[in-house]
Amino acid sequence: MCSICGCSHGEARVAGGAAGASQRHEHGMAGSHVHGHSHPHHTHHHDYQHVHTGETTRLVEIEQNILAKNQIFADENRALWRGMGLFVLNLISSPGAGKTSLLVKSLEELRGRIPLGVIEGDQETSNDAERIRRTGTPAVQINTGRGCHLDAHLVGHAAETLPLVGNGILFIENIGNLVCPSGFDLGEARRVVILSVTEGDDKPAKYPDAFASADVMVLSKCDLLPHVDFDVDAAARYARDINPDIKIMRTSTRTAPGIGGWLDWILAERLHA
Repeated sequence: MCSICGCSHGEARVAGGAAGASQRHEHGMAGSHVHGHSHPHHTHHHDYQHVHTGETTRLVEIEQNILAKNQIFADENRALWRGMGLFVLNLISSPGAGKTSLLVKSLEELRGRIPLGVIEGDQETSNDAERIRRTGTPAVQINTGRGCHLDAHLVGHAAETLPLVGNGILFIENIGNLVCPSGFDLGEARRVVILSVTEGDDKPAKYPDAFASADVMVLSKCDLLPHVDFDVDAAARYARDINPDIKIMRTSTRTAPGIGGWLDWILAERLHA
């Protein structure tokens, strides 16, 4: 179990790209997968259930241990991907914020210009991966079961099943959650937090870690602004109070302002990552 959120990753499954074949992923089982980039098989199946109420020190130690082990995997992922010239984006948001819609539209616009790949994270179903594949983009699905975030170990395995090409872009769509994904580096070059205008404009203040760790905040569904009670300036102010360097952009997959600014940012950042 994860000491940060109490979720379990013992039932995580990675479904292969083209065939969609599913294989159960057991953290902590030595030799459960063959790695192309030599991840050590640290135990990611944690003993949080044995922590008694009031044992704060022990809980903190376990949490630090989880994140330290994840960082080993993340650093290996990053080194591998940088060596390939692969630009990797980690997309996080609440459920329903429009991550997949933005991703599909982006893939349609970038298709044929740059090699692309997608890792999809959901607790269950392969619906989003299938939607991605319909754009002609290779995609692999990770189902975490009761787990509420992706981690670097899972993502490293999933990436090995994709036909990733140097100088391409790998999008990682994380589980819909603004809490735990913010604590787990996946080895990405840039982290993107997506906030829909159908949510509260005070989300950055309520979930500060997600916005503090992001390079850019994408405001999605901006075509709905005339119909919802969302203050763009307030949302930007909350975000910049937490992260003064965060870049903020508006998007819509249906009408103006479109996603041109978002795509321009991706293409520019790709050259400097």
